[in-house]
Amino acid sequence: MHTSVYENMSNPEKEVCAHLRQLNLWWHYEQPVFVYDHMERPRVWTPDFYIPELGIYIEVVGHRHNSDYDFRKRIYDLNRIPIIFLDMQQDNWQRLLAESMHRIHQHRWERIKQSVLK
Repeated sequence: MHTSVYENMSNPEKEVCAHLRQLNLWWHYEQPVFVYDHMERPRVWTPDFYIPELGIYIEVVGHRHNSDYDFRKRIYDLNRIPIIFLDMQQDNWQRLLAESMHRIHQHRWERIKQSVLK
């Protein structure tokens, strides 16, 4: 029996999913990503969304003060994996998502200019 990916999503994840659809951005739900943790052990994690066209992951934050999110953000940063931790409790999360996407691509462009377009 085939189940829909939406059946496994939380309500905030479904909200992000609908917003990405409005933006005409296709996504993969819980696509695995390889990381090395803080002790340099290999791990496979599954952020909530991956947008292949942009090369960006999104993790929907359920509780603002969850230390697990802080730990995960540090590990993703150590592995240089572009991820947006999206706090759905903020009123303007859609704008913050767009600004975060822009910031990631702006950083990429600066790196290209520094290393490739010298």
